[in-house]
Amino acid sequence: MIERLKKLFSVAESEPVKPDAHQLAVAATALMVQLSRVDNQEDERELKTIVDCAVKAHQITREEAEEILNDALAHAEDATSLYQFTGQINDHLDQQQKQSLLESIWRVAFADGRIDKYEEHVIRKIAELIYLPHREFIRAKLMVCDAMNISENNQ
Repeated sequence: MIERLKKLFSVAESEPVKPDAHQLAVAATALMVQLSRVDNQEDERELKTIVDCAVKAHQITREEAEEILNDALAHAEDATSLYQFTGQINDHLDQQQKQSLLESIWRVAFADGRIDKYEEHVIRKIAELIYLPHREFIRAKLMVCDAMNISENNQ
C-alpha cells in the first residue's frame, strides 16, 4: 500500500501523471478505511460495504477491491491525515464523482446500523476537503438514508 500511495502522489517533473482508476480506488478506499476506524471498532459490515463501493465505483474486481482494502487496513496507522487522499480526488474527480464518493462514504458509516458522532465529523471534514458544500453533505446523507430505509430517528 505504501508503494501504491507513493506512486499515487508522485509528480513527474515534465508533466503531471493522471492516476488510473486503480490509484483513485486506493485513495477512495483509504478514506473509507479511515472513516471505519474512527469509532475504534472494525465492523465486518463496514468492510464489506467498502469493497462493494469500490467494485461499483471504480470498475475493479472484487479481488482487487479486497486487496486494496487489506493494504489500506494494514497501513491505516501510517496515514497522517485525510489530505493525502483528498488531494488526488480533487485533482481528478469532477463534482458528480465526488458526490458519488461522499454517498459511498455515508454507506460505510451506516453499514453497522448507526452513526457515531466521530464518523459524522470525519464525513463532514472529507466533504469540506473535497470542496462539496454543506447542502451536498446533507443531500448525500439523506439519499443514503432513503436508499437504506433508515429513518432520521435511527441515527
